[in-house]
Amino acid sequence: MTAEPDLRHHGDAEVRTPGLVDLAVNVRTGTPPEWLRDRLAATLGDLAAYPDPSAARAAVAARHRRPVDEVLLTSGAAEAFVLLARVLRPRRATVVHPQFTEPEAALRDAGHTVHRAVLDAADGFRLTPGAVPDEADLVVIGNPTNPTSVLHPAEAVAALARTGRTLVVDEAFMDAVPGEPASLAGTRDLPGQVVVLRSLTKTWGLAGLRIGYVLGPAALIAELAAAQPLWPVSTPALAAAEACSTPAALAEAEDAARLTAAHREHLLKGLTDVPGARVHGEPAASFVLLRLPGAAEVRLRLREAGYAVRRGDTFPGLGPDWLRIAVRDERTTDRFLTALAAAVSPA
Repeated sequence: MTAEPDLRHHGDAEVRTPGLVDLAVNVRTGTPPEWLRDRLAATLGDLAAYPDPSAARAAVAARHRRPVDEVLLTSGAAEAFVLLARVLRPRRATVVHPQFTEPEAALRDAGHTVHRAVLDAADGFRLTPGAVPDEADLVVIGNPTNPTSVLHPAEAVAALARTGRTLVVDEAFMDAVPGEPASLAGTRDLPGQVVVLRSLTKTWGLAGLRIGYVLGPAALIAELAAAQPLWPVSTPALAAAEACSTPAALAEAEDAARLTAAHREHLLKGLTDVPGARVHGEPAASFVLLRLPGAAEVRLRLREAGYAVRRGDTFPGLGPDWLRIAVRDERTTDRFLTALAAAVSPA
């Protein structure tokens, strides 16, 4: 009997050993930028007052051209999965895998039975017709998907929306895609309930601050807000949400996405020279999913060489021969590729 994957294992567990070069966590290096650190530091004098989310909520709403009552700020996108699991009462919850495992973990913790729709590597992990059963009244999908890095067309994801169904789209990595062409964050005219989750963690380097948000129908947003504890988002996190929604910040994020795309192509080109390595699909985010015979042993050899990568066997639909690699600058990538080649052929 195949063991169930550890849904609560995440990339940060790979880098708890000091001194490793981090290719396991998908947070952009060199972040947060200095201007954002200054903005956060400026809030320290306001910590005696309770947080007021009004300005940050309005800024996020304006950024996505939505009414304010369709925005909920959360303590990271991960909190949103917990809130949805507590509020919704699905008859058939379906999570599209391989993807970030917290949605399924949160649903199971809340007592829901979860059905898996597993996409096939042979199809490039693309969303295909019929992948999600018609009877599913809650569907969770990532776009671009962690860990596959596949970007599903907006039309394909939107086609999952229907009356009587809640469609949850995890767009935590969408701002790593230049132009965000597949985002549904500003879409409000689809049938059923469409919920989009966003995070400021990856592009802005704010994993330790915990800030994300939910976009969705006002009535559902009100229910989710009622399930939150009081003052769930700190004053510095609110300042980050407001600051990262400005036109200047969005332009900076776009530049970062284009640079990431160039660095990703450099990594992909280098991987073609690694014996046995194969990337399925067309990566679009700040990481690459690699299939490699003996990947579990290779990962351990890489750690000995000073590099941390993300194991793939904790994602439903994958197994021990998969690794997720974060995109880094070309110099770091070249050094990593040298270490990877040695780890694949240790003799």
